This record gives sequence, structure tokens and C-alpha cells, in this order.
Amino acid sequence: MAKELVVSLNGREKKIAIVEDDLVTEFYVERGDENQGIVGNIYKGRVMKVLPGMQSAFVDIGQERDAFLHVADVFEELPENLLAPEEVEAARSAPIEDRLREGQEVIVQVLKEPLGTKGARITSHVSLPGRYIVLMPTVEHVGVSRKITDDEERRRLKTTGRRRTRCPPEEGHPRSRPRAFHS
Repeated sequence: MAKELVVSLNGREKKIAIVEDDLVTEFYVERGDENQGIVGNIYKGRVMKVLPGMQSAFVDIGQERDAFLHVADVFEELPENLLAPEEVEAARSAPIEDRLREGQEVIVQVLKEPLGTKGARITSHVSLPGRYIVLMPTVEHVGVSRKITDDEERRRLKTTGRRRTRCPPEEGHPRSRPRAFHS
């Protein structure tokens, strides 16, 4: 199979095509005047303020306004092998002031663009999308796209995914989840 990448740059527009056996299989256009948003970007931020009444925190990610992090979007590494099941559940439902402190550094990903006077909405559950898979290091779940409708193929892919999660700690295994950085 002959595979070719064709790129056209002119002024404020970029066009990219992937051609396989004389057929265009993928086509992308990027215009210079389009607003380049920050959704999906990953930042190392610093907690500026923890608001127990709102169960949220404001995090400086280097933007004009601090980003908003709700308690439901705070990932926390727990020593689950040392805790009883009821202790794990209690830790996962802990209030935000028990999970974050001012000055703490955290890795976050932007979920929603800043709008008006509000900063970006962020999460510490980072996901890294690829062409065929999405790596979610904070989640112990193997899912398959709904676009794959063949049940046998879905089962095969899930089985393969579960086998692949048994990989070395540096490759995104659930037990090697990223931790918040403490300063």
C-alpha cells in the first residue's frame, strides 16, 4: 500500500491530506484566523485558593484568569492496597480542603474555554487521545468506540486492551497513575 502525506501552505491556511493508494483517506484544514483554544491542553498549575463552601479550587495555569477545579474533578492517588474498602470510599468522597491545599502543584487538563469573566474549567483526570486509542491514566477502564458495531470485534479489542494494561509502571498502568506534585 502506497501512503503519502500532502501538505499545502498558503497565506493563512494549511491543508494536509493523507493519500493511500491514490485515495484521500484523511483531510485536515487549519485557518490562521481561527481562534486557537486551550481545551485539551495540559498544564502544571498551582492551587491559588481552596473554597470549601463551593467544594472547588482556583488554579493558576498561566492564563489571564485562574482556572476552576471542582472537587469531582480532583484525582488523588490512594494507597488502596493499604485501606479497607470503606476507607477508600471515604477518601474518594473527602471534601476539597482535605484533597488540595493552597500552593500545591497539580497536573490538569482544560475541559472548557474561559468565557467572559470566568476562567477555564479544568480536571486532573488527564486523557491523551491518539488516532486509535485514548490513554486515560487515572481510570481503570477499557472501552471501545461505539462506532465499532461488530460484537466479536468489540470483545477482541476489549480483551486486547485489558491485556495491554498489564504493562510496566512507566507506560500508564492503572497502578502508576500520575500524582499531584507537592512543593
